Amino acid sequence: MSETVLRSPSKEALDTDVKDGELPARLAATWGTAAGLIGALSTVDHKIIGRRYIITGFFFLFLGGLAAVAIRLQLARPDNTLIGPDLYDQIFTMHGTTMMFLFGVPIGEAMAVYLVPLMVGTRNIAFPRLNAFSYYVYLFGGLMIWIAFALNIGPDNGWFSYVPLAGPEFSPGKRADFWAQMVTFTEVSALAVAVEIIITVLKLRAPGMTLDRIPLFVWAMFVNAFLIIFAMPAVMLGSTMLILDRLLDTHFFNQAEGGDPLLWQHLFWFFGHPEVYIIFLPGTAFVSAIVATFARRPVFGYSAVVLSLIATGFLSFGLWVHHMFTTGLPQLGATFFTASSMMIAIPSGIQIFCWIATLWDGKPVYRTPLLFVLGFFFIFVAGGLSGIMLASVPIDTQVHDTYFVVAHFHYVLIGGAVFPLIGAIYYWFPKFTGRMLREGLGRWHFWLALIGFNIAFFPMHISGLRGMPRRVYTYPAEMGWDALNLVSTLGATLFVASFLVFLYNVVVSSRGGEIAGDNPWDASTLEWATTSPPPPHNFDHVPFVTSRELLWAERQTLPVVAGLAVDKREVLVTTTTQALPDLKESSPDPTIWPLISAIVVTAIFIGSIFTPWAVAWGAPVASFVIIAWFWPKSTEENV
Repeated sequence: MSETVLRSPSKEALDTDVKDGELPARLAATWGTAAGLIGALSTVDHKIIGRRYIITGFFFLFLGGLAAVAIRLQLARPDNTLIGPDLYDQIFTMHGTTMMFLFGVPIGEAMAVYLVPLMVGTRNIAFPRLNAFSYYVYLFGGLMIWIAFALNIGPDNGWFSYVPLAGPEFSPGKRADFWAQMVTFTEVSALAVAVEIIITVLKLRAPGMTLDRIPLFVWAMFVNAFLIIFAMPAVMLGSTMLILDRLLDTHFFNQAEGGDPLLWQHLFWFFGHPEVYIIFLPGTAFVSAIVATFARRPVFGYSAVVLSLIATGFLSFGLWVHHMFTTGLPQLGATFFTASSMMIAIPSGIQIFCWIATLWDGKPVYRTPLLFVLGFFFIFVAGGLSGIMLASVPIDTQVHDTYFVVAHFHYVLIGGAVFPLIGAIYYWFPKFTGRMLREGLGRWHFWLALIGFNIAFFPMHISGLRGMPRRVYTYPAEMGWDALNLVSTLGATLFVASFLVFLYNVVVSSRGGEIAGDNPWDASTLEWATTSPPPPHNFDHVPFVTSRELLWAERQTLPVVAGLAVDKREVLVTTTTQALPDLKESSPDPTIWPLISAIVVTAIFIGSIFTPWAVAWGAPVASFVIIAWFWPKSTEENV
């Protein structure tokens, strides 16, 4: 192990003063999570919080999946009375809301919370207390809306909650209010994590990790974080205006009083279309990591992939109006947004070309993670092609709000996000748990998912072309949609069965799976340079990065940096572009205040659904807990 030592005038014990045999235990004691319930709730370890995020995200995925099962059972035959129209409206709203706000966006950030600090070679994420706060806010917001649904006050206006349907005139009661506040919960959480990821990538990279040595996974999460920061405020603003219309009789969307219902659609889709890429970009992160490892070579066209990620981020903000082609846009505007909707296929195509070229020139090993990536290629490209069709105004006008659109976005989102995510779970499960998932069950899972998905969603293209509208709770037999819907329901059953296989695999492998070594796939990125699962401090010594594929380039001796404190939490801050050591900075200790703050914020958010005075009454309490959280400590300045 070659070692670069950082010198400082500090009198505290440094890792250079401790014998290598004692160092892991000393660091684990410093960075570890205290035992007991209070310790668990106070933790600021990014791996523990990341695991909680991932498990919670999958919990909401299964809830959303159960809602989808109910939808498919209802539509399996015409004139079905299994579910009434009111409950059906709530179920399809909960399905869309859960998948988009409680699973699609958070799960990508959850993986980033766990993996990005490991991949950039630091000991914790930036702003770890904010990270804990963001998780609790996300958890409470998700539980709130599902509890509301269980009490028959779940939202029922669709996951986009269009006005005037969601306004006070057509949606009395509290259902739309719960939706609007749930959006506020999840966006606060998402924005907090995005800030953490950006600062972690810019300032906490291991020395030597220059911009052109950053793993493609990290680049994708970095670009994704910027998308979240620029896109999310639009829907937060929109949902706030909606709830003000409903609770304080403002008239942002009330046309009779000078408001504009179309303003809601602009605000929502200015967020909503980038959200598709916020869900998709983590998928590209997983694919880049998996393809390189199982092709046994670096990803072809590193620079092209990075530039494509950035181009995708920029272009994603120029597409929102194609969701509004049927609202009577001027022809010139529709032309520009048609062009931009087609242009975004270019960077996505470049990435797919680079991944295929990597496999073509490599020596692919067809394990379960790579199978899911191959499934991603097939499904996502099919969804992209139907997306090109929908970018055309005449076609979009013809199939608008039909099941053709439902088929398209499920091909894009399940193909572009869920298949890579499942591949990623198979890939990083050994790092999370120290055990391998069972390969045989993984292959069963893949083939059931691939076949079941296509049987479920491909017929929807045809039923949409035959005119079947979205969001109808039943249909008459004379329409001729019954056979297609029955096939879709059978396919959905197969798709659900594949996830039961996955769940079984996770449960049995967590306890009795094959023990994984530190690097069971012989991968090249830094998370595999530490133990499986990693210790509380991630690395005994901070790595020194000499190559983009460090573990392949430095197989015998991993260069490291020494000179960090042992008995206090300390991270190394580096310069933004060259990743030169800049200063040593304290990392916050565990505290219960993020949880208390999240509870207070939750009480205010939920209380404001019933009375706007909850904000006024809750503000002093929120101020108190935030002051307590940030109360200055007598910490010695760092150098």
